[in-house]
Amino acid sequence: MTPKSRMAWTLFLVVGVLMVSTLTAAAQTAESLGTVRLPQSVMANGQPLAAGTYSARLSTETASRVIGQPADSTRWVEFVQGGQVKGRELATVVPPADVKQVAKGTPPPQGTARIQTLRGGEYLRVWLNRAGTQYLIHLSVK
Repeated sequence: MTPKSRMAWTLFLVVGVLMVSTLTAAAQTAESLGTVRLPQSVMANGQPLAAGTYSARLSTETASRVIGQPADSTRWVEFVQGGQVKGRELATVVPPADVKQVAKGTPPPQGTARIQTLRGGEYLRVWLNRAGTQYLIHLSVK
């Protein structure tokens, strides 16, 4: 193999690896749900999550199916701050057609979140509206 053909072969491999990496990353891109400001520290998936402002996004990891519910009725939501996932919790996914049957009250406007204190201050509900689909996340207060 000549030096020129070795260099061409190496370049071909590098470009191929970069293309596969880019396609894999694009396929695993998490969908943003919006910004959430937690007014107090909570527990998310059994781990502490400090009060503060987070970007909420759907995880690429799938949740276990809930018996008797459609496969897409729960999703993992990640709380991201400074580019790092600080916590995650399961969200109940409510399609637009079911909102009035499931949720009491008016949903937050599309693209926004509402934080509600529940059960005497023991829980926070993070209610996100993304394109009419509601994501309800329940976090226990630390």
